[in-house]
Order: sequence, then structure tokens, then C-alpha cells
Amino acid sequence: MSGTGPPEPGEGTRAWDAVEWEAAGRRRAPLAALYARHRRAALAAAAAVIAVAGGGYLYATRPPQPPPPQVPYPAQAMTISYLRDGTAGAGAPVRGFRFDVLLSVDAGPPITVSRVGQPYAGLRLTTEPRTPFRTKAGSPRKITITMDVTECGKVPKDAGLPFLEVTLRNTRAIQNQSFILGRRYAQHLSKGLKVACSNSLR
Repeated sequence: MSGTGPPEPGEGTRAWDAVEWEAAGRRRAPLAALYARHRRAALAAAAAVIAVAGGGYLYATRPPQPPPPQVPYPAQAMTISYLRDGTAGAGAPVRGFRFDVLLSVDAGPPITVSRVGQPYAGLRLTTEPRTPFRTKAGSPRKITITMDVTECGKVPKDAGLPFLEVTLRNTRAIQNQSFILGRRYAQHLSKGLKVACSNSLR
């Protein structure tokens, strides 16, 4: 017998009737309402997640930044210039030699002068201001140095190329540096030593 009609469900299956479709629609309705109520917040959260992910990607793939310029070593940034002989005049030492120098920081952070010395065993050196003191870029500082003769047999009769031994410190390093002050300083030092030792023999 043949005929037409709605297909019958197969064995182990069943057709959804209208009641079941309505039930499914009712179950989905609260989810749709919840999404409708919070759609703006959900979209904003999704946009934030995308923005954070994009920003992280851009940060991770950014080109490397050049390193900041390095602070110069203190001896490279400081100059010491001989100013004048201070042997003569009021307050001049009887058995010594006094002179002024100018300390200048050319660039970089401030430099601290921890020690000023000289190579001769028969001399004692003091500074005004006393060490340690600090000098910064753009503010040259005048220093008065006094050398007292403690033993004439241990000082040179003619100082050919005398120098100062200076310990410098900045944020990069601590350095011991020798500064040659030039021929004028050498002449004045030799003269001051001769006068000091002549006075000691009187």
C-alpha cells in the first residue's frame, strides 16, 4: 500500500512537536534578555581585552631604545688650572709655598675631590677649603693650596715637571689622577722651596 504523508520518525528517534519548540524558546529567552541587558558592558569588556592584547603586542615588538649617554669619568670631565703664586704677601707661609688653582667641571654630574696630594716626601700639603669638597658643572671653584716644607733634604732643588695627585669621584667612578699645572707653576714652586729652605737655615 502506498501513500503520501508526513515522514515517520525512525526507530529510536522522535519528532519535536510544537510544545518542545516552545519549551526550548522559553529556555533561551532568559539568556537573550541577559545579553540584551548587558550587551554594552560585554562589548566594552571585549574591546578592552582586544586593546590590552594589541598594546602588549606593540610593546613586545617595539624597536629597542638606544641606551642613555654614559656619565663621563671624573678625570675626563674636570680640569685644574694654575692661577697665581701666593708665596708673597700677608699670611704667606715662612717655610712653604702657597698658590691658587681653579677647578672646573666641564660636563656631567658634580665631582667630589676627596684628596689632593703631591709626590715629594719633604712637603706637607693642605687645601682651603679642606677635602672633601664638591664642584659642579658651570660653577668653577678656586682652591688655595699650601705646601709646608717638613724636610729640605727630601724636596727637589728644581722642580722640573711637578704635578698634583687628586682623587676624584662622581656617580660613575673613583679615580686617582695626576694633573700637571705647567711651567709657571714649576717655576714658582722651585722658587718657593728655595726660599723656604733658605729660611730654615737662618
